[in-house]
Amino acid sequence: MSSTTPATQSAPRHWASILRSIGPGLIITASIVGSGEVIATPKVAGEVGFTLLWFIVLGCFIKVFVQVELGRYAIVTGQTTLEAMNSIPGPRFIVSWLLWLWLGMYVALVVQVAGIVGGVADVFSSAGLMLDKRLLAAAVAGSAAGLLALGRYRLVEHASTIMVALFTLATLIAVGSLQWSPYAITLANLVEGFQFKLPPDTMTAFGAFGIIGVGASELIYYPYWCLEKGYARNVGDKDDSPAWLERARGWMRVMRIDAWFSFVIYTTATVAFYLLGAAVLYAKGLQVNDKGMINTLAQMYAESFGPWSLYLFLGGAFFALYSTVFVSTASNARLLVDAAALFKVVSYPTAEHRARAIKFSVVLLPALSLVVFLLWEKPVTLVFIGAVSQGLMLPFLAGAALYFRHRRIDRALQPGKAWTVCLWIAAISMVSIGIYQVVSEMMKR
Repeated sequence: MSSTTPATQSAPRHWASILRSIGPGLIITASIVGSGEVIATPKVAGEVGFTLLWFIVLGCFIKVFVQVELGRYAIVTGQTTLEAMNSIPGPRFIVSWLLWLWLGMYVALVVQVAGIVGGVADVFSSAGLMLDKRLLAAAVAGSAAGLLALGRYRLVEHASTIMVALFTLATLIAVGSLQWSPYAITLANLVEGFQFKLPPDTMTAFGAFGIIGVGASELIYYPYWCLEKGYARNVGDKDDSPAWLERARGWMRVMRIDAWFSFVIYTTATVAFYLLGAAVLYAKGLQVNDKGMINTLAQMYAESFGPWSLYLFLGGAFFALYSTVFVSTASNARLLVDAAALFKVVSYPTAEHRARAIKFSVVLLPALSLVVFLLWEKPVTLVFIGAVSQGLMLPFLAGAALYFRHRRIDRALQPGKAWTVCLWIAAISMVSIGIYQVVSEMMKR
């Protein structure tokens, strides 16, 4: 994945060219607007109402600073996220201590994808497809594996991005339509949402925090897609020349625009789903659980559009969740291949060997997730296992971003004081939320 090719390219300067060059954030957005928004966010809203609206917005905002710093390091060095994490100082056994922590989260991600596979199967069941849900889950996992193995990534990526965008638009319209229903959102509701209160039980909220916006897994994926989209290759090998510095600054500018552009999309979607859940599910006393998950979630649309909207919601939920399975599998396969080399399990003599390993992994991972779902058919629970693990990983990724910012990035490419302050605030927030959750759980016992 490292960039050693001498060919370089200056970053585009005009907005039209910049928009054509962005992509990593949109790839991630195709998977972000998925289980976090469709399942986790409404679940939190259904349990606590508007109280945690501030927490949801905060969770989307602060992660962007960590995302950009990890991307900055990848562009400058050409290293993948796992390679960068492996360079963090501290105890080592084969690899860095941070990679061992990541490995625990990675296993939980397989479990999380299993829940999303089950969620897609639940969509088909709710649509009236009279087949065993286990067969439907097998079809979902098998189709994702087959499409990726056949190299149909761009087709599904483009189709999913368009459909997820339309689903987000429909959700925004649903929020607006609520104002002409008994579930209208009032100014008092919004004020309540920003009183910075926490409910007695924060486990569900903490899990949602781990996967809304740019979750821990997406923070790790993002530099991979920056590399695959050619940002580091266009910058070229580091030589500290004025031309190299100019290219690096230019592609970092494109990356920041990409990150903030995707931030606007997924934050808008997240807030919209939260408002729908708080206004409808909480008011009706409905909670998102393993049984009847999709039918419960569809109630959010029913109050805005009427009973016919079930199929509108099912279509949107399918694309949002299926794209998450698809993009997550593509990303996790690359992580698995790189991790196997770093942990010295295998080696890849050539780029072709690595490519074959990725193709094998995009089949293996959906198969493993399917097995998990078949053994434990609880989609919401499975999603939140992965969500909590990501929440626990966030403080360590924030710490790594701070380390790269202060110790590894050349002064000429370091961000300004205002950005650095925001990065520190983001890191401290993630650490504080993590500590608060751990202490809360310990006190319960």
